[in-house]
Amino acid sequence: MDIGIGLAAIGAGLAIGISAIGTGIAQSRIGTAGVGALAEKPELIGVVILLIALPETMVILGFAVAALILMSGGG
Repeated sequence: MDIGIGLAAIGAGLAIGISAIGTGIAQSRIGTAGVGALAEKPELIGVVILLIALPETMVILGFAVAALILMSGGG
């Protein structure tokens, strides 16, 4: 196994892992604020659901970057 392939695998793992951690932090803060907003105005449920789902695109982009790294073959 070549060192380039191993480093590419580490880079792909970091791309997904760091984006997932960022998404988790963002969703926790948005969820907390969303629950507070829903307690005051229940009609905001659609907006809150959208705002909670929005950070998930970071993980999708992290997955795309990881796939590009792995498809390049590490070299």
